[in-house]
Amino acid sequence: MKRLAALSIAFACALAGASTAQAADYVRLPGGKFDSVLPQGSSPSASTTVDVAPFMLRRTPVTVAQFTAFLRSHPIWLRGRVPEVFAEKAYLRHFPGPAQSPAVEVSWFAAKAYCESENARLPTWIEWEFAAAADETRRDARSDPAWRRRILAWYEQPTGSALAAVGGTPNAYGVSNMHGLVWEWVEDFNALFIAGDSRTQGDPDIAKFCGAGALNIVDRDSYAVVMRIALLSSLNATDTTGTLGFRCAQTIDQDPS
Repeated sequence: MKRLAALSIAFACALAGASTAQAADYVRLPGGKFDSVLPQGSSPSASTTVDVAPFMLRRTPVTVAQFTAFLRSHPIWLRGRVPEVFAEKAYLRHFPGPAQSPAVEVSWFAAKAYCESENARLPTWIEWEFAAAADETRRDARSDPAWRRRILAWYEQPTGSALAAVGGTPNAYGVSNMHGLVWEWVEDFNALFIAGDSRTQGDPDIAKFCGAGALNIVDRDSYAVVMRIALLSSLNATDTTGTLGFRCAQTIDQDPS
C-alpha cells in the first residue's frame, strides 16, 4: 500500500507539472430530471429518477492522435513505463493505430490521468447515460423501438475489424459516437453492480470496497445500456480492451446565488 501511495503521489505531481495543452472540443449539456435504468438506491424499488446537474462533455471520444500527444508530455504513461498497478500487460499493446480513431487499450487509470491533464474528469455513469439517451433530433429517444434496434445492430456486429474515425452525425446535444464505435470508461464504473450477476458473487469484500452494493436494473428493455453496465461492472481499473475507449467531462460551477 505504501508503494501504491508513493506511486500515486508521483503520478499526481507529474500531471501537475505538465499539460496536454490541447483545445479539446466540449459541449454543454443542460442536465435536468432523468430516468436512469438503475435505481438510485440499494433497493430494487428505489426511484430511478435523478437530477443531473449541467455539465460539459467532449464531442467525441479521445483519439489516438490526442492520446499520443498526452504520452509525449506524460511519458510515465507509456507502455513499458507505467507501473503494473495502473495498467495490465495488454495496455496499449497495438497502439497507436489510425490517428483519428478512438484511443483504446487504455486503462481506467490512464484515461483518468488524461482527462485530468486537460482540467477535466471522466463522466459519471449517469452523465454518460443522460447523453447517450439522445438521437439526432430528440434529447430522449429511448421509447422509440426503431432507435433501440439501430443501436443494438452495432452490438450484433463481429469484433476484430479496424475502428472507424471519430465524428459523424452528432446527437441532439452535439455529441457524437455515444453508440456504434467503442465502449467507454466512466468515473464510477466499479459501482455499477448487477444483482445476481456481478463481480460481487462469492466476494462480499468487493462490494464493501466499492461502497455501492448490488443494484438491480429496472428497465431491462434497454439492452444496449444493460450490456454496457454488464461490461463495466466486470472490469478492474487496470483492464484494457481493443474496443474500450473514453471521453472526458467537466463540471460546471454553479452560481451560489
